[in-house]
Amino acid sequence: MKRILLLAALCCTLPLSAQWQRQATPADTLRSTVVLPDGDVIFQFYAPKARTVSVAGDLPWGNPVVFREAPNGVWKGRCKGLGDGVFRYHFVVDGVSVQDPKSPQAGETSALLTVGDGYVRDVPHGAVAQRWYYSRTLKCMRRMHVWTPAGYENSKQKLPVLYLIHGGGDNDASWPTVGAAGWILDNLLAEGKMVPMIVVMPNGTVTDVPNEVPPFAEDMFTDIIPFVESNYRVIAKSESRAVAGLSMGGMETMEVIFSKPDMFRYAWVLSSSFQPGQDPAAEAARLHVADNLALINKAYKAFVFTQGGPSDIAYQNCINTRNALQQIGLKFDYMENAQAGHSWTTWRADLECLAPKLFR
Repeated sequence: MKRILLLAALCCTLPLSAQWQRQATPADTLRSTVVLPDGDVIFQFYAPKARTVSVAGDLPWGNPVVFREAPNGVWKGRCKGLGDGVFRYHFVVDGVSVQDPKSPQAGETSALLTVGDGYVRDVPHGAVAQRWYYSRTLKCMRRMHVWTPAGYENSKQKLPVLYLIHGGGDNDASWPTVGAAGWILDNLLAEGKMVPMIVVMPNGTVTDVPNEVPPFAEDMFTDIIPFVESNYRVIAKSESRAVAGLSMGGMETMEVIFSKPDMFRYAWVLSSSFQPGQDPAAEAARLHVADNLALINKAYKAFVFTQGGPSDIAYQNCINTRNALQQIGLKFDYMENAQAGHSWTTWRADLECLAPKLFR
C-alpha cells in the first residue's frame, strides 16, 4: 500500500500566504487569546454557525467564562483570576471539544494518521530535539527543532547543515511530525543515500506583523544560524549550508538567499513563489537579484524550484516567479517530483529526492 501520512485538524484557519487563493474571514487575523494589562485573558473563537461556545481546561473553578457572539461570527469571553503560569485549555463548540486552531501549537495537537507502512523502519535513528533561543530580532524566546543523525553524540565530526522551513499556518514541529523529516533522513542515511548532516527546522511563523517573511530572514541571520553554529559541531562555511522551505517557507527561503547569497550554496523553493499579489519583477528588484546574479549562478551547487503538479495552488504563482527570474538570467532547476498538489505528500517526496544531492 502506498505510504500516506495525513494531518487531521478540526478547524483550518491558515493565513492568506499559506492558502494563496481563498476568501478572507475574520479568522485570518484573529488572536484566540489576548492577555490584558490587568492579567485578564480574552478568549476568541470564530464560529459563525455555532449556537454555543465556551472554554474549558485549567481555568478557575466556579467562575465560568461567558462568551458572546459578535456580528462577524467571532465569539468572545473574558477570563479573570488566572495569575501567572502555564494553562491548558480548549474550546467547546456546540458541546464538542475543539483544540484552538489559532494557537501556535495547533498542528502539534492534531491527530496523525498513517496509511500503509509509514516511514518508521528498523534502522539506526537520529534524535530530534526542541531547542529554545532568545531572538534579538523579534525580542522574544523562540523554538526550533533540530535533527542530528544516529551516532552524532559519540562523534567528533563536524557536519554540514540544512535549514528546513515549514509553510504558513504551521510551526517548527510540522516537519518532524506530519513532514516525517527525521524518519525520512534516518532511512536515507541508513541506506547510504545521503551524507551525514544536521537538519534545523526553525519556526517560520512570526505573529503580530503584517508580513512575516523579512523579519524571519533577519532572525535567521542574527539569531538562528549563530545559535546553531555555537551549539552544534557544524562546518560554518557557505558550502556547508543549505536552506529550503515550502509555501510560505519558500518565500522565506528566497528572502534569505537573495538577501545574503554568500551564506549558502544550496536552495530549494518548494511549492512557492514571491509573495502572491506582488509583481515578481518588483520583488526581484527589491531583493537585488540582478546584483547577486554572478555569485549565485557561479557558486550555487543547486537552486531548485519544485511543484506538486498543476493542482498545486502555488502553480501559476511559481511560473510567474520563475519567468521573472529567468528574464534576469538566474540559473535554477525545476521539477515536479510528486503530482500531489500543495500537500505534505509532495514535500515529503521532495525531501526524499533532494536530500541525497546535498553536500556532495
